[in-house]
Amino acid sequence: MARNFLSQLTGSFAMPAAENPTVAMVEAAYRHHGLDWRYINCKVSPDRLGDAVIGARAMGWAGFNCSLPHKVAVIEHLDGLGESASIIGAVNTVVRRDDQLIGENTDGKGFVEAIGEMTDPGGKTALVFGAGGAARAICVELALVGVAHIAIANRDEARGGELARLVANETPAQTSYLAWRSTLAVPADTDFVINATSVGLFPDVDARLDVEVDSLQPHMLVVDCIPNPPMTRLLRDARERSCAILDGLGMLVNQGAIAIRHWTGIEADRAIMRRAVEDVLLDGRKSSC
Repeated sequence: MARNFLSQLTGSFAMPAAENPTVAMVEAAYRHHGLDWRYINCKVSPDRLGDAVIGARAMGWAGFNCSLPHKVAVIEHLDGLGESASIIGAVNTVVRRDDQLIGENTDGKGFVEAIGEMTDPGGKTALVFGAGGAARAICVELALVGVAHIAIANRDEARGGELARLVANETPAQTSYLAWRSTLAVPADTDFVINATSVGLFPDVDARLDVEVDSLQPHMLVVDCIPNPPMTRLLRDARERSCAILDGLGMLVNQGAIAIRHWTGIEADRAIMRRAVEDVLLDGRKSSC
């Protein structure tokens, strides 16, 4: 029997890209399940995103992830959108179906799965910091699983207000926009406090989200979507205030497993994936000491 030396290709387009641990967990899943697939992490500047998508088409990639700052901009380079990506207006996973590249969004679904492992989100209230691609996905998916009210805090009032209107128009949830011009106090009736910005992302690990720490209360679940480092300054502050906390690794692993299902049709072992990303982050922390 002839040997096949042509691996199936997937990957990620982002800028910055070097700090993204997704490659470790996805390739660990490929190895664990015996798949001759590769995941290639690519640094792609905004002005070359269209070229990168053309290259993926030309090389027959099975799909790719899009991270900051490409989750919205990539849409114009695709052939269509899945249902949730169409509502959200952002894409983090692109899937080749026949000869077309279709944009999907697994961010919000991965986030909701991570939250659901800790509590039932139905009827809860959430405060989301940010209005970019990740925030859009999280807000829409939280609303679709029954979160009653979502407040959106963003520096850009137009962008934050637009997201609040989108969620209100497309889902059953009530929404509001909170002006975030200075240090923001979390409303006392908030159940979920969610950082969907890049504040605290490696290497700027000591950056603090501009939130009044004393307004974090023990009944709140504080979630940081940043996976690297897993224990951000926000989560450390929240833990000191006796809040329940959830790091970004759960969302990262869950959305990655959903993406693998889109590309390969298999259900990846999430424990293998989490172990791989934890190992690589731990090694990174040791080597920087």
